Parts: sequence; structure tokens; C-alpha cells
Amino acid sequence: MGYLVDDSKDRIDRDMVWGALRAVYWAKWRSRADVEAQIDDAWRVVGAYDDETGEQVGFARAVSDGVGFAYLADVVVLEAHRGHGLGKRIVQAMIDDGPGPHFRWTLFTADAHGLYEQFGFTDPGPTALVRPAAQLPVHPSQVPTA
Repeated sequence: MGYLVDDSKDRIDRDMVWGALRAVYWAKWRSRADVEAQIDDAWRVVGAYDDETGEQVGFARAVSDGVGFAYLADVVVLEAHRGHGLGKRIVQAMIDDGPGPHFRWTLFTADAHGLYEQFGFTDPGPTALVRPAAQLPVHPSQVPTA
């Protein structure tokens, strides 16, 4: 099975992205309108596509000032397509093959440290501070069902 990875925002399958993000711990609180706005306002998006079907099977987005800083977010690969190195290919395309390889990149993850360490991500050290997000009330309609 082969895959194509590219950064065409027009090619992004918003239904796929919405479905994938509804299932991950870090995005369950977002509404469809939130996800749409995040795609529209992204500095850059990367999609992964099945060569045979053209179906989108992976996604990532970044927010950036376009000069020296970028935030990597929403790196996701559909479960049926995991184990083929797509997470690595998506991150590679976003960070090293795109217009910001010299930027200072940041991200948040609870479970994928090994992936991101391969791209030079480390503990930010004593000069970095983070203000956690405020707890938002979760409306029952925003919580996906199994």
C-alpha cells in the first residue's frame, strides 16, 4: 500500500479530519465549526492520502508567524493506516520539507514523545513557560459516541 503526502489545503477532506479529531483525547471538546476554522486559519496543513483510492488517511496542521515560530497540532492517522510510517512522513513534510525547517517548533502530546523526539523535539528547558488552557464546559453534543 502506497501513500502520498502533500500540503494542498484545497485537497483536505474536512469530513475525514472532523471524524478523526472527534476520536482523539486532545480534540473532543471542539465543535465542527471550530475544526473548520482551524483548518481555514492554519498557516499550513499536510494531508496523507491512499495512493489507490485517493482517500485521505492522515492530517496535521500548523500555526505560525511565518518567520521563526510554529506550533504543530492535530497530527492524526486513521487507525487502519497506522504502522506504515505515515506519522513520520506527515511530520517530516510539515517541519523539515516545508517553509519552516529553521523555525522554533512547539507542540503538546501526552503519548507520542518518541515520534517527535526523532524530529528534535525535547523538553523546552528553563526559559519556556506555558499557560494551560482554562477548563471549558463540555456540551454533551460535543462528546463523540462510540
